Amino acid sequence: MAKSSSRSSSALTVRPVRVEDKARWNQLWQGYLSFYESSVPDEITELTWERIMNSHHPYQCFVAELDGQIIGITHCFMRPSTWSRAGYCYLEDLFVDPTIRGVGAGRALINHVIEYARSQKADRVYWTTKENNTTARKLYDSYLPKSEFVQYRLPQKY
Repeated sequence: MAKSSSRSSSALTVRPVRVEDKARWNQLWQGYLSFYESSVPDEITELTWERIMNSHHPYQCFVAELDGQIIGITHCFMRPSTWSRAGYCYLEDLFVDPTIRGVGAGRALINHVIEYARSQKADRVYWTTKENNTTARKLYDSYLPKSEFVQYRLPQKY
C-alpha cells in the first residue's frame, strides 16, 4: 500500500474494478470523455462496462482509491503483435478526478498496469495522449521520452 505524498495519513491503493463501483466509474469515465471534449453514446458506455465486467473479454479496469474513495480509473488490454510472442499491453484510458490530482494516483495506476503487463508476459506497455496534454505528459515523460512514432487515424465514418 503506497502512501500519498501530500497526505501522509491517507492510503492510496489500486485494485481491479468491482460491480459495485459502476456509478463512480461512470462519473470518472464521463469526466475523461469531457476532458477530451468527446462523448460516446450511452450504449457504448454500457458496452464498455459490460466488457470490463466480462472475465472472458481482454479489457481490464483498475481503480485508484484514496481512503476508500475511488479517485481514478484506467483501462488496458493485451493485444497480439506480429513482432512479439506474448504481445503488448495497451493502456487505453487513464483519468484521475481533477479535484484530487497530485496525490500520486496517476502514477499508481500506470504502475499497476505495468505490473499487470508483466504478469501477462507482455513485451511492451504503451499509451497515447494528445500533444497538448502537458500535465499528463509530465508524468508520462518521467517514465521515458515519447516514441518517435506518429499516429494516423481515419475518420470515424470511413
